Amino acid sequence: MIVAPVSAETSQAVRIVVGLTLLAIVPALLVCVTSFLRSIIVLSMLRHAIGMPETPPNSVLIGLALFLTLFTMSPVLQSLNEQAVRPFMEGRIALEAAYDKGAGPLRDFMVRQTREQDLALMVELSKSKQPETIRDIGNVQLIPAFMLSELRAAFQIGFVIFLPFLLVDLIVSSVLMALGMMMMPPTTVALPIKILMFVLVDGWALVLKALVGSFH
Repeated sequence: MIVAPVSAETSQAVRIVVGLTLLAIVPALLVCVTSFLRSIIVLSMLRHAIGMPETPPNSVLIGLALFLTLFTMSPVLQSLNEQAVRPFMEGRIALEAAYDKGAGPLRDFMVRQTREQDLALMVELSKSKQPETIRDIGNVQLIPAFMLSELRAAFQIGFVIFLPFLLVDLIVSSVLMALGMMMMPPTTVALPIKILMFVLVDGWALVLKALVGSFH
């Protein structure tokens, strides 16, 4: 009669501790296993391409990146909640089972975004045994390979974003030189032109659509 309540209280305490631990490592998980990394890098590169390194402020870019992450990761988060988080918090499955079930949707998402070359590189760097299937690759190799692929994709998108702004800078510099206005900084004239061009083409909407569409 006494053992059951003690066991129930212990189980509830374990669930609370696990929940608090997950909350503590959420920032690291957000960067390492979600689409947040690609989104925040592209938005930061866009800000520098326009020529305003402090505008929009970091809090605005982080907020946009968080919402984009929510949109792209919503199917994964829903599966994770239904298969692992909710059953564990309700005491229907153990911690080990919750981890296995929760890792599945995240691994599937990361595998879809990760290049084979990056996976092979991480397996080589970790000096692990060559895997025969994707299930043989551990999270220690998959997560950094996913991050490396995200960095590559973000820089590719950022390069495409930089090109039109670079073209504006070159044109403005050429015009100023042709007019003999050597002492006027090209950025003084190029910045309002780039802002106007970006607003007219609805640049923020185009960039956000491209970011969300880049995930598969």
